[in-house]
Amino acid sequence: MNKIIPLLLIFVLCSCTAEQIRTSDFSDQSSVTTASATKHHSRFHFGGSDTTDTDEENLLPRIARYLKQGIASWYGSDFHGKKTASGEIYDMYAMTAAHKTLPISSYARVTNLENQRSVIVRINDRGPYHGNRVMDLSYAAAKKLNLDEAGTGAVEIKAIAPEQALAQLQNTAEKQQKNVYLQVGTFGNKKKAEKLQNKIAAHHLPQPEILPSTHKGSTLYKVQMGPIESPTNVQQLNSQLAKLGITATQFVTEPDQKQITMIQ
Repeated sequence: MNKIIPLLLIFVLCSCTAEQIRTSDFSDQSSVTTASATKHHSRFHFGGSDTTDTDEENLLPRIARYLKQGIASWYGSDFHGKKTASGEIYDMYAMTAAHKTLPISSYARVTNLENQRSVIVRINDRGPYHGNRVMDLSYAAAKKLNLDEAGTGAVEIKAIAPEQALAQLQNTAEKQQKNVYLQVGTFGNKKKAEKLQNKIAAHHLPQPEILPSTHKGSTLYKVQMGPIESPTNVQQLNSQLAKLGITATQFVTEPDQKQITMIQ
């Protein structure tokens, strides 16, 4: 019996070790290894209630040091309306990207090294998995970088914090006389979008609006809140949304966006 107890302790300790999440140092551009990808993804959300101060202190500095150059490609209509690795619906007109290691729901600034154009994208998918490409951009991001016609191009990828992403988007939007909004969901089904809208409204939060986007007969329904005026209050809003299980939020700009309830 005395021999069995030590063996059981060894088994329990080994089991616990297997569940730990190991994150590589982004400064050496090595890949991220996790025992549970789902756990890793859920820990990096702007204002999310499931991310502790210690988590952010340990994770954000490594991400902030991520800087890499390589060949980027883009993906469009063949994937439009399909699920991404994050579980979100892919919208080719949203400013998103697929990356192999950067945390899902994190942000990056991508610069076309040929013309120096830059865009801010949110990582919501995994890939690319062929050739020597370092990132798959959405069609909208590729078009802004002038990579849509060539299909690929040399880029620089710099990971940035959500606060930086918001500040840069607001600065660009102001110059273009546009607003920045908080997108809380994208659905291929209007009833699902309405369900999320009602869920948020039921908790006395700013009323979201559903905006349809149609491409080749397929319609996506975007649930958005805003425009955003205060970074501090949008962080508080994200914390409240996280308590409702809504963590995959992103900052977006819309040229023809209607004025929704102001987040001040």
